[in-house]
Amino acid sequence: PFAHAYRELERRGVNHKEAIRRDVYHMTRLGFNAFRLHIWDVEITDSVGNLLENEHLDLLDYLVAEVEKRGISTILTLQTNFGNGYPERNINTGAYSYLYEKCDVHDNPKAQEAQRNYVTQFMRHINRYTGKQYGTDSNIVGYEINNEPCHGDTPESTYAYINDMVETIKNAGCTRPIFYNVSHNMGHQASYFAADINGGTYQWYPTGLVAGKQRKGNFLPVVDRYVIPFDTIQGFSEKAKIIYEFDPADIAYSHIYPAIARTFRTAGFSWVTQFSYDPIDIAESNTEYQTHYMNLVYTPSKAISLMIAGEVMRNIRRGETFGEYPADTTFSHCVVSYKRDLSVWNSGDKYINSNTTDVAPKEIKQLTQIAGVGSSPIVTYEGRGAYFLDKLEDGIWRLEVMPDAVPVADAYEKASPDRRVVELMWKSCDMKVSLADLTQNYVAEGVTKQGVQRAEAGVITVEPGVYILRRDDDVDASRWSADVVWRNIKVGEYVAPERYDAPITLV
Repeated sequence: PFAHAYRELERRGVNHKEAIRRDVYHMTRLGFNAFRLHIWDVEITDSVGNLLENEHLDLLDYLVAEVEKRGISTILTLQTNFGNGYPERNINTGAYSYLYEKCDVHDNPKAQEAQRNYVTQFMRHINRYTGKQYGTDSNIVGYEINNEPCHGDTPESTYAYINDMVETIKNAGCTRPIFYNVSHNMGHQASYFAADINGGTYQWYPTGLVAGKQRKGNFLPVVDRYVIPFDTIQGFSEKAKIIYEFDPADIAYSHIYPAIARTFRTAGFSWVTQFSYDPIDIAESNTEYQTHYMNLVYTPSKAISLMIAGEVMRNIRRGETFGEYPADTTFSHCVVSYKRDLSVWNSGDKYINSNTTDVAPKEIKQLTQIAGVGSSPIVTYEGRGAYFLDKLEDGIWRLEVMPDAVPVADAYEKASPDRRVVELMWKSCDMKVSLADLTQNYVAEGVTKQGVQRAEAGVITVEPGVYILRRDDDVDASRWSADVVWRNIKVGEYVAPERYDAPITLV
């Protein structure tokens, strides 16, 4: 709804709401159940903090409603207190955050008054798509007061500021938990944990930021532990711990996300959100944040690895430990490997692989969900995009196939909308599906395209799209039409960029 993504979509003539629907669908396919967004207050406020009923606020309402429809919970960060330009120049909107320096906005009395005005009106704002008031919306897990604050005054003034904001938010009718960033402004931590907040927010960029090129090497030892140097401060143990953003930046590997998720659970975190997901309509150039790159279509192996990280978060207990590297490369139902650039989730009912692997499924007869890139003992596939296999009922599976993604440039070098870093290819590929629930001559019927084919020794020919696989002619799959809702999607839903002819590229 904000900043560079908003402007770039507008330049391309893309409908913002359609763009939101496309990305939220892919987030749903990746199994995400948590979404965190920091709001650019400079795009929805005036100089004294009045909430502006403009397109940005409308799109925020729409986004919050869309993720809720897909079963995804939200944390909203109320303020960024910096300009809307990056990676371009700022556009002064006349909002209050443009009137103050970042390290003064939390200490200046006039700025504080504007913030109180803004958060009060925001909490009372009714989302026009859900009909819910923001301050009492149960799908919003909580609010972070501001994004990466800069406190230039004393710890005592920081304590007073936080409590003043918490009191203002609650007086505006907010019943949701309130969080504060505790990983900035070293020396102020005692004030954070003494303040009236429900939890602290943390981040982690273990490989640094903005290397200007793709980084290579084994970073698994680097993410072995997450150390909090102030964990003995009074009040620390009483506050929830949230990772508001993290990323192994400038890395194209598909094995490291589950290892990071494991480390976060060991450290006791209950909410973890990666920064950031690139909108599909601009992802071919990676212009939003040069040092980060994440999209299901354009970075399929990384996206599937993040999907596995979600399984790790939901299945490992907080505080659970697994030893030190390399012993902890096998943990719970997960395997991570630097040498093979591979992560696998293999829990019996789910099998997810980020890259080609020979890891055998634990219980092939119990499988209900498969996702992957490349080949495995279940799926042999020569394509270079992600795919999903979901069991709808006995003998009937839904297959979804993404286009091939081919990197043609270093995605972490200086970005430009005119510089594509990944090309997509739509082509026919053989796919062999080996499931106990399907015979060797199962029938594949296109949902997003015409055509029926019978597998030969388990092999069918697929293009990007959605298919229904049924065991044999005696299995009736007629009720699984395109408009039927299954879990949080429709059977016939499919999102990919428009087909184009990729140019000949010499790498």
